[in-house]
Amino acid sequence: MSEENKAPEAEDILDFGTTSQDGRYIRQEADREPVTDPAGTPEQTRDVNVKALMKNAFRQSKVRGETASRVRVPGGLISAASLEQIVHIAEKYGDGTVFLTNRQGLEIPGIRLEDRTAVNTELQSVIDASGVNQEEHGAGYPASGTRNIVGCPGARLCPFGCYDTTAFAQRMDKAVFPHDRHVKIAFTGCSNDCAHVALNDFGIIGMTEPQYDPDRCIGCEQCVNWCRRRSVGALSIQGGKVVRDENLCIGCGVCVVYCPTRAWTRSKEHYFRVKLLGRTGKQNPRLAEDFARWIDEDSIVKMAQNVYAYIEEYIDPAAPNGKEHVGYIVDRTGFDEFVKWIMKDVHPGPKAQIASHIYWGGKRYDRSNELK
Repeated sequence: MSEENKAPEAEDILDFGTTSQDGRYIRQEADREPVTDPAGTPEQTRDVNVKALMKNAFRQSKVRGETASRVRVPGGLISAASLEQIVHIAEKYGDGTVFLTNRQGLEIPGIRLEDRTAVNTELQSVIDASGVNQEEHGAGYPASGTRNIVGCPGARLCPFGCYDTTAFAQRMDKAVFPHDRHVKIAFTGCSNDCAHVALNDFGIIGMTEPQYDPDRCIGCEQCVNWCRRRSVGALSIQGGKVVRDENLCIGCGVCVVYCPTRAWTRSKEHYFRVKLLGRTGKQNPRLAEDFARWIDEDSIVKMAQNVYAYIEEYIDPAAPNGKEHVGYIVDRTGFDEFVKWIMKDVHPGPKAQIASHIYWGGKRYDRSNELK
C-alpha cells in the first residue's frame, strides 16, 4: 500500500487550525475563502497526512489549504526547458512565483493541496531531465530527507575549479537519493569553498597535485607571490627554481592559474579534501573538520553511502520526523564507531591521508546562551 493511501498515525495528522503540543505542526492561517474537494468536504475540516506530504517533497505551509513543491536540482544545474516548465507550473497551480532555496533547489509556493497529483504529473519532464532517481513515474519525488546536493560552478566555469563539481554532485545524488534520513552534502571546486561545504555533513573540496616543469619556468616568481597572497605560501625559490612544500600545499591550483608560461599544470588525477559533520541549528552549530585529503572520488561516494547504515543503527528513535543531524549521533557514539561504519569497504589510494581523530568546536547554546 502506498504512503499516500495508508491510514496515517495520529502523530502524522495535521488538523487545520490546531497546533500540536510539541510544536511540530503550525497553525494554518485562513487568508482566502474555503474551498471543497470533489466529495464536497470543506478543506479546513480535512485531515492531511503531513508525513506523506513531506516525503513527497511538498512543504507544509502556514497558509490554509496550500503547500509548496520542492524541486530537486543536484549540483545547481538545470536546463532552460526545465525552468520554463517550472514557471508554467507556478503560474498554473501556484501563486506565480518561484523561490530559490539556500541549497540550490527551487520551490513553487501557493499550490492547493488538492493539486498535488497534477503538479507531480507536470514535474515529470523536469525530473527526467535532471536524472534524479524516482520510484514511480509521474508520482513526483519519493523522498525529501536527504537534502539537495550543492555544487559551485567548478571547472565548467571557474578558472580555480579543480574538477567538474556538477558531474560529481549528480553522481552522488544517484548514489544516495532517495532517502528519508537528514543528510547534507556539498561540493566545491577549490579551497575557496564558495559552496560553504564546511556547513555540511559531507563537504568535498577539489584538490590538484601541481605538476612542475622546470624547463618552462623563467623564474618570474608569479606562482610564489600569488601562493603567498591567495593561498598558504607553499612555494619558494631555491637555486633559481620553484620548490613546493608538499606537506603545506593544499592543492588549490593557484600556481597553475597565475603561471604565465604553463610551467605549472594540474595533475591528471583528481583528488579531494573531505570535511565532516558541519551543521547549523539551535543547540551546537559548528564548522566541519578535515577528515581526509588527497582521497579519490570512488572512496568518497562509498563513505557517503555507508553513513546511512550508521544512521539507521544509532539514530535517536524520538528524533522529530525521523531526522537528526549526523553530528549529534556521532557525539553519542564516539568518533571511532562512526569511522568504523563509514570506512567499511573503502579502499583509498596510497596518496590519501586520513585523520586519526577529529575534535569539533562551535557554540554550545544548549549549555550557555551568555555573551562573553
